[in-house]
Formats: sequence, structure tokens, C-alpha cells
Amino acid sequence: IEVRLDNGRSQRLCPFLQAHMVRRESGMVVRDSNGATLNEGDSVQVIKDLKVKGSSSVVKRGTVFKNIHLTDDEGEIECRSAQIKGLVLKTEFVKKV
Repeated sequence: IEVRLDNGRSQRLCPFLQAHMVRRESGMVVRDSNGATLNEGDSVQVIKDLKVKGSSSVVKRGTVFKNIHLTDDEGEIECRSAQIKGLVLKTEFVKKV
């Protein structure tokens, strides 16, 4: 996506901002297990123990993830932890903190 600046020049947006603009234009709303709206950078808490695919790790109930990233799918969010990078969680298993 290219954006026209005030001085008439155009500039390409980074993929993160492109995804944000697409979500905003399409009206996509991401909700947690309780129905609260999730936004970019929110903190969420896991509501049940979850096994991580492709790993022997388990995400325990009560684990808090800060600074989440929204994905193109309204049913998934991306988080980071010290043990697992690029972890994608379904929104039905988290609640907003």
C-alpha cells in the first residue's frame, strides 16, 4: 500500500501498518472470550492450560501476555513470551486484562 504525503510524494507502508489499515477499513472487531474488544498492544490473560503445537511447552492458565498483535483473522492474536516467539493464540482462550 502506498500513501500520498502532503508534499505530493508517495511512500510505502510497513506490513504492520498495512494490516492495521485493512482491519480499520474492513471494520473487523476482535473480541476475547468475554466479549471485550481487543486492540493492538493490549494485555491478555490465558483462561485455560494450552498445549503448544510443535513443542513440549504448555502455556499455563493465568499467564499474561503484554503488547499483543492482531492478525488478519479476527479469531487469532499473536503474542510473545520468553520461551516461545511468535505464538498465535485463539481469542476464545484469552481475556483482556
